[in-house]
Order: sequence, then C-alpha cells, then structure tokens
Amino acid sequence: MARPKRFTNVAKIGPVEVGDHRDRHGRDATVAACTAARCGWSSDYTSRAAAELAARTHTCTTT
Repeated sequence: MARPKRFTNVAKIGPVEVGDHRDRHGRDATVAACTAARCGWSSDYTSRAAAELAARTHTCTTT
C-alpha cells in the first residue's frame, strides 16, 4: 500500500496551490495544482520557482 504524500511549505497563488514533497525516488519535488472546480490541472516540477511561475500564469479553461 502506498504511503500518502505529505506536503510542506504550501502556498496558495490564486486558485493554484503549490507545495513541496518527496517523490517516489526520495528526491525533493514541487507540485502545483489548481483547486478550481472541474479544472483538474496539476504538474510536478523540480524547482519551486518553476512551480510558482506556472501557478501565476495558469488560466482555467473550464466554462
């Protein structure tokens, strides 16, 4: 059974949440995920700066 991910250093930028975690190989990673209803966008990044840039430029395409 997989272990639940534990996110640290979580920040909210608009509708997107950015948080740090360890990936399955034990490396540091950052995830950005949109919390808007029916959006479903999320992505993993190797640097916090890249994740925050993606969060600032994300536009939801839900209508």
